[in-house]
Amino acid sequence: MTLTSTDISGLPLIHRGKVRETYAVGADRLLLVATDRLSAFDVVFDQPIPDKGRVLTQLSAFWFGRLAPLGPTHFLSVATDELPEAAQGPAFDGRVTLARRAERIDAECVVRGYLAGSGWAEYRASGAIGGHRLPAGLREADRLPEPIFTPSTKAEVGHDENITREQLAEMVGGDLARELEERSLAIYRAGVERAAEVGLILADTKFEFGWIDGRVALIDEVLTPDSSRFWDADLYEPGSSPPSFDKQYVRDFVAASGWNKEPPAPELPATVIAGTRQRYATAYERLTGRPWSDAGRSA
Repeated sequence: MTLTSTDISGLPLIHRGKVRETYAVGADRLLLVATDRLSAFDVVFDQPIPDKGRVLTQLSAFWFGRLAPLGPTHFLSVATDELPEAAQGPAFDGRVTLARRAERIDAECVVRGYLAGSGWAEYRASGAIGGHRLPAGLREADRLPEPIFTPSTKAEVGHDENITREQLAEMVGGDLARELEERSLAIYRAGVERAAEVGLILADTKFEFGWIDGRVALIDEVLTPDSSRFWDADLYEPGSSPPSFDKQYVRDFVAASGWNKEPPAPELPATVIAGTRQRYATAYERLTGRPWSDAGRSA
C-alpha cells in the first residue's frame, strides 16, 4: 500500500511539505505523517516509492532513541496505540510520528565527511565548501581531513542556498550558531560510528533543529536515506560516485535523462521505483539490524 496524501478527520493540517504532512494535536504536540512521495532537486515526482514513508518514520524512530543522550529531540512515539484514533489503521501503519511542537530554526545543518554531491561541485569550482578551504587535489568521494559543518538556508519554495558559518551566525546569533554546529557534528559522528559497525559509510547528512521549552531540540527526520548519503564500505572507491542507499539512484537516472530539474519531473520506470524502494529498505535493515518485512505495522 502506498500513501501520497492524507486528510485526518478532526486534526488541523498545519503544513503539507514535499514528503510529510503535519497536523496539530492540541497546543503542544504534532503528528507527522510521512507519505511515499519522492522529491529530487526540490521537485516532487508524480510516482510514489512504496514503503518510503514507513522507512523514513521507522528509521528516524530508531535514531531518535539512539541519539537521546546527545540532547533534546521532538520525538515522542511511533506506537500505534499512542496515536490519535483518526491516525490509526492500515493506511497509516508505521508512517506516523507523535512529536512535541517546536519553533523551527530556519537553517539546514549540513555535515560532510566526504566529498560528494553539491559539495564536490563547489570544491571543483572554488577549492572550498561553505567557506572551508580544503586541500588541493582531492577526488570525488575522498574522505575529508575532518567532518565539516556547511549550513544552508531553509527554503519553503525553491532551492536552499548554501551559506557560511559566519552568515549563519549573522542570521541566528553567534551562540546559537556554535551550538547548532557542535550538535550537528556530534550527531554525525554518532551516525558514522553506527554505520561503520554495519559496513556502511555516512558520507554526509543534514539536520533540522527547533526551540522546545527554551532548549535547542533535534526535529524532523534524522539520518534517513532522504536526508543522508550512505555508501557500502565494501564498494567504496574514491574517484567516482559510489553506489548509495538513498535517492542518488533517482538523481543519477533523471540527470542522465537530460531533465532540466524544473517541474514537471520525468516519469520513472518501474525498475527505478523498485530499485529505490530496495535501497531504502536495505538501509533500514542494515542500520537497525532488524528485518524490514513487518517494521512498524500494527498487529
